[in-house]
Amino acid sequence: MSHHLVLGAGGVGRSTTTALVALGHTVTLASRSGRVAERPWESTRADAADAADAVEVVSVDAGDRDAVTALARGAASIVNAVNPPSYMTWDTDWPPVAAATLAAAEATGAGLVIIGNLYGYGRVSAPMHEDDPMRPAGHKGALRADMWHEALARHEAGHLRATELRSSDYFGPGTTPRTSYLNDIVIDALLAGRPPLVPVGRADAPHSWTYVPDVGRLAARVATGDDGWGRAWHVPTAPARTFEQAAADVARLAGVKPRRVRVLPRSLGTAAGLVVPFMREVRETRHQFEQPFVLDSDLTQRTFGLAPTPWDEALTVTIAARRDAKPTRAAAA
Repeated sequence: MSHHLVLGAGGVGRSTTTALVALGHTVTLASRSGRVAERPWESTRADAADAADAVEVVSVDAGDRDAVTALARGAASIVNAVNPPSYMTWDTDWPPVAAATLAAAEATGAGLVIIGNLYGYGRVSAPMHEDDPMRPAGHKGALRADMWHEALARHEAGHLRATELRSSDYFGPGTTPRTSYLNDIVIDALLAGRPPLVPVGRADAPHSWTYVPDVGRLAARVATGDDGWGRAWHVPTAPARTFEQAAADVARLAGVKPRRVRVLPRSLGTAAGLVVPFMREVRETRHQFEQPFVLDSDLTQRTFGLAPTPWDEALTVTIAARRDAKPTRAAAA
């Protein structure tokens, strides 16, 4: 049994904590607020009190290198599952967190598991693989690519151990608001009896969707092993589905009326960017929804013997969680 520091108590942080506890490890789960309402790890062991005792929830500024280093002492790994609160402030939010986690890993010997994304690949014309070059299409992608390159350089220099786990757009139980297109835009709308309105992209473009518990399982596997360091891995992810296909699947599994997916015209999205900061920022990544954006996770699946949660099973669990979170929405459906 080993101890681990998980930074960020959103869906990925809680899923990682749950997976670590299920494997018999202990966790310090740190967030800015130090408050966690949902504690899924408490159901991972027969003795709920034992599972609860396996996790200490604390408050920390993830950009404070001294505070993060202090928490990391004695930990086998640091899992950076931080999710900056605003999509519009990545340029100021991410650098101190990256610097603090690198410093803490170097000072304590804890392995650094970075929860990454696919932005660094930029515009792609084929399924993405871990060894594809980083060709970011904008400043957000460049920021995430630079974070990984710096961590990898320090790994190769022998200063620390690092890995990055890359996912496509999240869905699943426990996601925080405005972090999941599939949850917030497709599932919630259908459960409320409304057609989904997608702000960018095309309804018929194949897209990979990564189930949050699968991120946690891979993070726990890599954090507790010796064979995942020094490279990036793609989180096991089910075959790509278009918005139209995903909406049809949700309606079928939820037992609600199917609805046609509507997409905000590109010209209107561009115009909205003049006054709506989010729409301005999302221009950099809208190509991910306008053409096929497919993650290949075969290497991870073969290496670690992990498979993505079956699509229908993952959607069923997610639908149930969204209904439980807002019972009035289920009644409306």
